[in-house]
Amino acid sequence: MGSLEAPTTRSSPDKPAAPAESVDQQGVRSVQRALGILGLLTDDRPIVSVREIVEATGLAKTTVLRLVSTLEHNGLLWATTNGYMAGPGLWRWAHLARQSWELPPETQLGMRELAARQRETVNLYVVRDVYRVCVAQQESPQPLRHVVRVGDELPMWAGASSKVLLRDAGAPLLERIAKGSPHGPGHAAVLREWIDEATRKGYGESHGEREEGLSAVAAPVFGRAGGVVAALALSGPSIRFTPDRVAEFATDLRHMAQQMSERGFDRPFGNPG
Repeated sequence: MGSLEAPTTRSSPDKPAAPAESVDQQGVRSVQRALGILGLLTDDRPIVSVREIVEATGLAKTTVLRLVSTLEHNGLLWATTNGYMAGPGLWRWAHLARQSWELPPETQLGMRELAARQRETVNLYVVRDVYRVCVAQQESPQPLRHVVRVGDELPMWAGASSKVLLRDAGAPLLERIAKGSPHGPGHAAVLREWIDEATRKGYGESHGEREEGLSAVAAPVFGRAGGVVAALALSGPSIRFTPDRVAEFATDLRHMAQQMSERGFDRPFGNPG
């Protein structure tokens, strides 16, 4: 069904015209559109054409061409015969991100050993607003496994990691998370129950809460001030997360999370400055 548009009318003294969009608003909108174009590039789609950008964003072709030209001029996109790929200018940002977010070698080794020992995927999550962000992963060696890409944002209205990450959360944050969940505002009370249970046990667990057939166990990583700064988790098919295995996972995760906390984990991810 097509959209309905009101006819253009001449403004009158008793009905002032709507204020024009401010320069700041225009700038923010342009930035959002440019980031949206960059966000179309993925591992599965490393090159995107102008037509694909137009179809995905709904922007006019002239607007897309202008934005693409600006991104290319700044090295963030690179023109090819088939479209546009990530530009070399992103290397500098990638280097800065790696310096800020790469885990210490001993933690990376510990995650590899944990994945090999328990044969499930290991993830490390931190909080960003109402989301949890995967900042490191070591995949399970098994053919049937759970994989979340580094950088992926997941909702916090469910999941073992959310239950430990939200340990210090106040009511306003839980209400915002619940409001954006499939369960509605009343889910805030359920979240608080889950968080309190995870705090008592020292770990969180989930079974099919966000995705059917997926289970996870997570332990909190603490900063020097005593607050939870990250969640270390094992995830995989629910059929493999039996009560005995969950208990084993929890013990292993809590041990490694304690080691990470003792080394110091206030800022991602090396030694604090």
